[in-house]
Amino acid sequence: MHKTLDVITIGEAMAMFVATETGELSAVKHFIKRVAGAELNVATGLARLGLNVGWVSRVGDDSFGHFVLDSLKKEGIDAAGVTLDARFPTGFQLKSKVENGTDPIVEYFRKGSAASHLSVDDYNAPHFSSARHLHLSGVAAALSASSYELLDHAAAAMKAQGKTISFDPNLRPVLWKSEAEMVEKLNRLAFQADWVLPGVKEGMILTGESSPEGIADFYLNKGVKAVVLKTGADGAWFKTASGEQGAVAAVKVENVVDTVGAGDGFAVGVISALLEGKPLLQAIARGNTIGSLAIQVQGDSEGLPTRAELNE
Repeated sequence: MHKTLDVITIGEAMAMFVATETGELSAVKHFIKRVAGAELNVATGLARLGLNVGWVSRVGDDSFGHFVLDSLKKEGIDAAGVTLDARFPTGFQLKSKVENGTDPIVEYFRKGSAASHLSVDDYNAPHFSSARHLHLSGVAAALSASSYELLDHAAAAMKAQGKTISFDPNLRPVLWKSEAEMVEKLNRLAFQADWVLPGVKEGMILTGESSPEGIADFYLNKGVKAVVLKTGADGAWFKTASGEQGAVAAVKVENVVDTVGAGDGFAVGVISALLEGKPLLQAIARGNTIGSLAIQVQGDSEGLPTRAELNE
């Protein structure tokens, strides 16, 4: 029997070594080990808010893979859809320390990882059907052709069952053969979603449109119910299929420590609130709040709040 889930997501997790001192990665001597991965960040944030979340992936049967599994257990994330794969390694990354609000340098060591071997074989129908919502991102889509097929299959199956789907493009151009392939494949996933959550620059690349409304209409015309655009320091702008639209101001932050994970925090806020039946405006405001918390600490998911912390 599969336990009932609020959300299920698919992605890659890596061990992440975060520098404890600023400067070039080549010169750094000390690092802190954490877990990283866009979809895992979202799963973590949702689990901390009290939602039942399942994360589907493959990890190597190695120390990094067991580290990831321990992290899932600690966060209360359902790992029934995770395969321990003895054939391939768990990926890892190095991340620089920044203190001035600029983006950190990240070096990835993920080629041929266990997660890149995700495929439609990893689609366990009862497990996915036990969830009421599917969250997908463009990172898992970019890992490999077989991983993309899994996401496409999951989206089609969940949509056919009347489940809601959210999609964060999370562009990783270096993982794709070409920009044209990236645009075509990610839009195919986006068109199956109810809620699409791109950054403005991502939206411009994916749609060829230059305005927030143009980007939103591109997806709304394909049957998407709501498009929420992250507009950086301005906050977010949205438009729905019923024509409702507007801007939601950002939460001002005195000290930006680490920008990585802000978009994942935003997704956590929007998805959790919408699944609770909150209006879209409230959902976006929560997204802005959690995104602002995420950028005030070092680490990808360390700033994601518990329900009690969010209420404060």
